[in-house]
Amino acid sequence: MNTRLTSPHALVLALATAGVIGAVGAGAYTSARAVNAPTTNATSVAPAAMVTLPDFSTITSRDGPAVVNISVTGTAKASEDQAAAEIQGIDPDDPMFQFFRRFQGQIGPRAQQREVPVRAQGSGFIVSPDGIIMTNAHVVKDAKEVTVKLTDRREYRAKVLGADAKTDIAVLKIDAKNLPTLALGNTKDLKVGEWVLAIGSPFGFESTVTAGVVSAKGRSLPDDSYVPFIQTDVAVNPGNSGGPLLNTRGEVVGINSQIYSRSGGYQGVSFAIPIDVAVQVKDQIVATGKATHARLGVAVQEVNQAFADSFKLDKPEGALVSNIEKGGPGDKAGLKAGDVIRKVDGQPIVSSGDLPAVIGQQTPGKKVTLEVWRQGERQELSAKLGDASDKPAQVAKNESAAGQGKLGLALRPLQPQEKREAAIENGLLVEDVAGPSAMAGVQAGDVLLAINGTPAKSLEQVREVVAKADKSVALLIQRGEDKIFVPVRIG
Repeated sequence: MNTRLTSPHALVLALATAGVIGAVGAGAYTSARAVNAPTTNATSVAPAAMVTLPDFSTITSRDGPAVVNISVTGTAKASEDQAAAEIQGIDPDDPMFQFFRRFQGQIGPRAQQREVPVRAQGSGFIVSPDGIIMTNAHVVKDAKEVTVKLTDRREYRAKVLGADAKTDIAVLKIDAKNLPTLALGNTKDLKVGEWVLAIGSPFGFESTVTAGVVSAKGRSLPDDSYVPFIQTDVAVNPGNSGGPLLNTRGEVVGINSQIYSRSGGYQGVSFAIPIDVAVQVKDQIVATGKATHARLGVAVQEVNQAFADSFKLDKPEGALVSNIEKGGPGDKAGLKAGDVIRKVDGQPIVSSGDLPAVIGQQTPGKKVTLEVWRQGERQELSAKLGDASDKPAQVAKNESAAGQGKLGLALRPLQPQEKREAAIENGLLVEDVAGPSAMAGVQAGDVLLAINGTPAKSLEQVREVVAKADKSVALLIQRGEDKIFVPVRIG
């Protein structure tokens, strides 16, 4: 088989002629929509608009010097087995470890936990010429010494001005002047599908540049309910934490914080803290050394289609209140279990994760207007927010699944002693469960407190509500000390 090498120029011309690439000037890449030309009529077709892919080299050379590498040394507590393995260099899962520990006693005394050295690396970026640096709180957690290294190889000892675990933001200060800084952008103007750039030190490889697009905005993660994350497909790995996420104008729109991975490395899903949230926390830390967050004192869960049908909502949006802290801000505002919070000061609450993120960014003591959906009607309530440092708000997890058919519950009234033990006034005990309720996750021993927002005082009352329901009902269940709503399909 004969193979002939084709010159790059000839190859480009051939691809352009075939319609694989656009016939444009050198150095430009285009995206064109394929058009099927008619075979009979010689009708001219307007060429597709050319879109030039971004060139990040200018941003990298201009803004790269403001991105820093952060090295941390500190200590962490470990069990005596872990500490002993650290000293002897033996994996605790190694059979030889058990041999030494049991028979030779060479590993050391089995006493209390001890501290072992910890070293970590991350990234950060300079926001003030006098040495103010932003990074992640988890990068400098338990740090005894923090070293900041610039791109020109200068190193500085850094002081941690403060760290906020709720938003994963930390602020550092180094003793330097006339430092390069990054411009801060606005997350509200960031669009899904927009190109973004990350600069950091993955695995210690300093000044590494990766690029991608914004995959989604307003993502809620289980352990970070105060942050509406930006999701991207930018390659982010350990060591990138704390580094900037830049738009095509070189403005910081986020701080790279987490990845979703089953391997420990990048798998196409990365999360960044919106710069609006980060700056608000940074300003508080610089001024007072700490950040404060507001709370409403309610537990909420997601509104799915079954709940929307049960509460007569036009679409499954909002935060469903499943539990209220007695005497808390929500209780004082008049919130009730079964309310669906749809807006806070006019800002829509689309998913349950939006609520703690919106509330958490407010100042404790501030009064907000809540738009709630209650018993098929829209209502407005005024709430004075509390301080999240007093008691963190909870987000209830709903792991129920919906079924079809009749309710399938065997109920009986609670005895007076059972009411006193459960600290409730009304409720029906679930003695047996089958059919759709079992499919939805209701268990024997649960206490039915309400159905579609109506308190469950008697079996007849439950039957009446079920008879009037259309597609599904929402059961307010108490299980132990937790209260959750469970949607049950009935037809």
